[in-house]
Amino acid sequence: MTAIASGTQTRRRELSGQLSVQLRRYLDTESASALLLVGATVLALLWANSSWSDTYENIWSATASVRIGDAALSMDLDHWVNDGLMAIFFFVVGLEVRRDLAVGELTDRRRVVLPVLAGIGGMLVPTLLYLLIAPSDAAHGWGVVIGTDTAFLLGTLALVGPNCSTQLRIFLLSLTVVDDFVAVSVIGIVYSDEIHLPAVLVAAAGILALVVIGRLGVWRTWAYVWIAVVVWIATLASGLHASIAGMLAGLLIPAYRPSRHVVEGAARRVRAFRQSPMPEVGRSAQEALTRAVSVNERLQLVLHPWTSYVIVPVFALANAGVDLRGGVLADALASPVTWAVVVGLVVGKFLGIGTFALGGARLGAGRLPQGVGPGQILGGAALSGIGFTVALLIIHLAFDDQRLQQEATVGVLLAVVIATALGWVVFQLAARLHGETTASLPIRLARPVDPDRDHVRGPVSAPLTLVEYGDYECPFCGRVTGALREVFQHFGDDLRYVFRHLPLPDVHPQAELAAAAAEAAGAQGRFWEMHAVLFAHQDELELEDLAGYAGKLELDVEDFLRDIDEQRHAVRIREDVADAEASGARGTPTFFVGELRHTGPHDARSLIAALEASRGQVWPAPPSSRWGG
Repeated sequence: MTAIASGTQTRRRELSGQLSVQLRRYLDTESASALLLVGATVLALLWANSSWSDTYENIWSATASVRIGDAALSMDLDHWVNDGLMAIFFFVVGLEVRRDLAVGELTDRRRVVLPVLAGIGGMLVPTLLYLLIAPSDAAHGWGVVIGTDTAFLLGTLALVGPNCSTQLRIFLLSLTVVDDFVAVSVIGIVYSDEIHLPAVLVAAAGILALVVIGRLGVWRTWAYVWIAVVVWIATLASGLHASIAGMLAGLLIPAYRPSRHVVEGAARRVRAFRQSPMPEVGRSAQEALTRAVSVNERLQLVLHPWTSYVIVPVFALANAGVDLRGGVLADALASPVTWAVVVGLVVGKFLGIGTFALGGARLGAGRLPQGVGPGQILGGAALSGIGFTVALLIIHLAFDDQRLQQEATVGVLLAVVIATALGWVVFQLAARLHGETTASLPIRLARPVDPDRDHVRGPVSAPLTLVEYGDYECPFCGRVTGALREVFQHFGDDLRYVFRHLPLPDVHPQAELAAAAAEAAGAQGRFWEMHAVLFAHQDELELEDLAGYAGKLELDVEDFLRDIDEQRHAVRIREDVADAEASGARGTPTFFVGELRHTGPHDARSLIAALEASRGQVWPAPPSSRWGG
């Protein structure tokens, strides 16, 4: 299936193809785990309100111990879940935040401003509304309304949101990073017990150890895991809530992009094992492959499915079981605590996130994500009223009175239903009144191929077109050049190939200079020759290197360097970058088959299949939209 498929298939390909592998895996896991979360919640409620309700209470109050010699750690199952399993949950949250800040969706700080503002508003307004409604004896529970359940949010968005909600999901995911960080800080500072300084010092020493081994580049996972366990135990003994240990430990485990030389070294060792399948060679290859991937991502790969599919549902099973018999439900519905939670979560999140996000965009603090409309921001704000996991955790920390716990829990459950209904209504209104039917990146080439402007290889009237947005310093673009040779061999004169510039200077510092060199060579009629040379020497793109290549290509080197120095082609390169953004290209290489963005792999077989499928394709007229194209 290719990017030119139609109907539901196109929407699914569009959704997955816009995202990095790590983010796609994260979103798929979170959305799927929402069903387990709902099932565990329903089971907990049915169990707690059945004739077997005593067994529900007895199971979670049963004591379990871990003993090593004379040392023992003993807690009831409820505390093992809330202080143990949830520490792992927040550890994974910390890993995800660190990765996003280092190499993920939050590396572009300009895109973070609005989610941060929305996250702040989504905590301040709910807290104020809660304190206005709640009685004084329940004021300590204000933390219940500050958090959003990411799994529930993404799962519900898939059910009631736009058909394609990629960009909105990324915006909401960025917002929940702020939510999670502040929520854990509140838990650790506001809802902790009496502090024991010696244990705090041990935990601090463990945190320092994580910083040191991260700086030293230690790559073995077990070193980080054992130190994190020590930090967790010390934090537990200190009186601070263990969730803060999980978050801090996760934040301190390094994430980085695989370096080219490490990846190539791993590939060499794998080839060596293929030639000599001996145990020691295999061990060397395995070690090299492991070192190529950051400890952060290795831990996420192992732990994320466990937290989503096991830990969070078990937490819901342990904490959502409120016995509503004997007038408890009627009392809860008449309680100001219940409605303080409902209003704080549903109304507070809707107003806080919506006002701060749209107000920030109006004042120029940032821009809404491309393809996302104001109505969809409000719909996402409404769904953010689903607090659940963090809310239930804070209920058990904030209230000792069982009655207050029950009333607040009923409020959290009601908020899930009301926030979902409100989100559905807002999304429907946004679609019908403002045409906001999708919340995803464009998939159509914003500027059609122009043989008088574009660099075209192959017959300009060829029936098939392949457009690449590339970066001369990008190793993935470099590897694609080999695949393109196979594509040309397959299609011959039936294919025209167009290269446009998308330099990524934040990660490839010489990319813009290399693009300027290609254009300077093009001004002397040697674009494709320089194009090939630049990809063949991706590690050597300094100005003196470029001058040497110009000399070998027998260009007028003086004029070539003058073109670069005077930035004669800077406007053209910026226009290519603007076209890439308008077309939904966010990384390199990005291919367009005909007029539609290719969302599959970039190997020769996949590109050939996409081009073959496009034969005879009648391209529909582009739909009208805010972003054009």
